[in-house]
Amino acid sequence: MSSLLEFSDRIAEIVERAGAAVVAINTGQRGAPSGIHWRQGIVITSDESLASHEDLQIVGANGRIFAATLLGRDPTTDITALTIADADSLPVIPTASDPAALKVGNLVLGLARSLDGDLRATMGIASVLSGQWQSMSGGTIDLYIRPDLKLGRGFAGGALVDAMGRAIGMNTTGQRGAALTIPAETIDRVLTQLQAKGRVSRGYLGVGMQPVRLSSQLIAALNSTVRTGVILINVEPQSPAENGGLLLGDILVTWDGVAISDPSDVRAFLNRGDRIGQQVRIGAIRGGVLMELAIEIGER
Repeated sequence: MSSLLEFSDRIAEIVERAGAAVVAINTGQRGAPSGIHWRQGIVITSDESLASHEDLQIVGANGRIFAATLLGRDPTTDITALTIADADSLPVIPTASDPAALKVGNLVLGLARSLDGDLRATMGIASVLSGQWQSMSGGTIDLYIRPDLKLGRGFAGGALVDAMGRAIGMNTTGQRGAALTIPAETIDRVLTQLQAKGRVSRGYLGVGMQPVRLSSQLIAALNSTVRTGVILINVEPQSPAENGGLLLGDILVTWDGVAISDPSDVRAFLNRGDRIGQQVRIGAIRGGVLMELAIEIGER
């Protein structure tokens, strides 16, 4: 019995400590999400859960109110960042140093705060973990985390923390209301860009694409292991693609040596935005011949 009580008290301590950095976002409308004081003076929350991005207030512990202004937003990763003044009394949440250390079955806690300033918590386990994925709106999410949690009203935008009270990421809702977590790595990457320029940079190639399966004869002729590619059905005038020599009907098969099998692969490379203004090596099949072109990526 004493061990169970000690475990219960430990969980409560973790919730209280980590929850001090969890806030509510008052939009003046129903369904207010939570948020996380992620960096000093910066709160992040779920973009899709915000009814408005104007006239926002941050509600902390004991109902303390902070004025908030929009720093920037990235709907593709479901992240909105807000700046708050006089945030010295609001602790910044500690983050897990190695997200890869999280394992299926590890205990996790979902934290939220009500507009009255009350802290809320739910407990479960890490149910599904896998690699990088792409959101429905095209954003690149560095790690797929699905916690076995039931997220009640107001939990979207709140924190998912581990058994040491360190933030793994921000909770949001996926299809059919299932809990999903935007990992800390994605939040940090997006937030750094929002702080620098108020928006997230996306690469621009200037093509229309669709997947295509390569014929067995073409595969044999090229002595290639690649079986699918992306055929260009449109090349915009004066675009990076046209300027780099890509033509209508070209079949893209590699991007800097990495195989391309679907338009989503190309969009994932472009959405990261880390190659804007730089050249990438694109392998393309034209007239049955495999060639490599150097394309300078623009900014969308």
